[in-house]
Amino acid sequence: MRLDPASGEILAGELTLKGCYEFCRQSQRAHSRTYYFSTQLFPKDMRPHVHALYAFMRYADEIVDSPGALSPEEQLAALERFEADTIEAITGEQVKNPILRAFSNTVRARDIDLGSIKAFMESMKMDTRISRYETYEDLKIYTYGSAAVVGLMMCRVAGVRDDRSTPHAEALGEAMQLTNFLRDIGEDWKRGRVYVPLEDLRTFGYAEEEIGAGVADERFVALMKFEVDRARQLYSVADEGMDYIPKGRRYPVVVARELYAAILGKIEEQGYDVYSKRAETSLPEKLRVALRCAARDPGELLARGRAGGSGEIAIPS
Repeated sequence: MRLDPASGEILAGELTLKGCYEFCRQSQRAHSRTYYFSTQLFPKDMRPHVHALYAFMRYADEIVDSPGALSPEEQLAALERFEADTIEAITGEQVKNPILRAFSNTVRARDIDLGSIKAFMESMKMDTRISRYETYEDLKIYTYGSAAVVGLMMCRVAGVRDDRSTPHAEALGEAMQLTNFLRDIGEDWKRGRVYVPLEDLRTFGYAEEEIGAGVADERFVALMKFEVDRARQLYSVADEGMDYIPKGRRYPVVVARELYAAILGKIEEQGYDVYSKRAETSLPEKLRVALRCAARDPGELLARGRAGGSGEIAIPS
């Protein structure tokens, strides 16, 4: 299942709420092997909420990443319509989009902050008018909405209530986003965007036009080493906050963190050449990471077995 919001078509016919969540699950499975793998490690009754959160974000992202013939102005209008539909769904209005039906149910059930949703949508809108970021601080304005608040929303889904978790959740979201930026630098260039700060390109004497040419020389290697180190520092900040996640729900987050960080290792193994080969982990590698995380904290798996059904809503048919 590939989402195509640019078509303007209704995604599915009349579905039950359970069917809407299943639609979200299939969307996540089709679009993100790594995130889907780790989502399956959550307690069974928590997974639909994660599927819905992912599908919501992906749908908005596809408006700007796979716009078809839509102009930037039309993409912005589509995002604004989607945001308005989202707010209507959250406040109880009937909407046809099955992703929004599931997502709005999750928002209400898990008490997700509307401010986080609006911040996310604002970053999606930035993609219609901003394609370059001069400094890392400029980029952080974008990644706050596109990634940091995603960490905050996941905290709500996982039942985290301690506000001291906030900087760590934000760091994990941002680290994963930066990892994607480094892996997809060539693909983003084809979409007309550069998410590596321009000041960093200048520091290492690498011209943005060389991204389009796929130049992976010593200058690019030095640039990538710098960016990889920045992402790893964020993963370290995230690690300091894992204990805020309730027992039984921590394991999948740790696995996701390890799998995304492993992409950085893949980039290094490829000599930092992300142009000729996509840096990704295989299923056997994912399984090894999951087993390693389980062996590191076996008590977490025992708690996971007891976490199912604790505080989670049942999804009606």
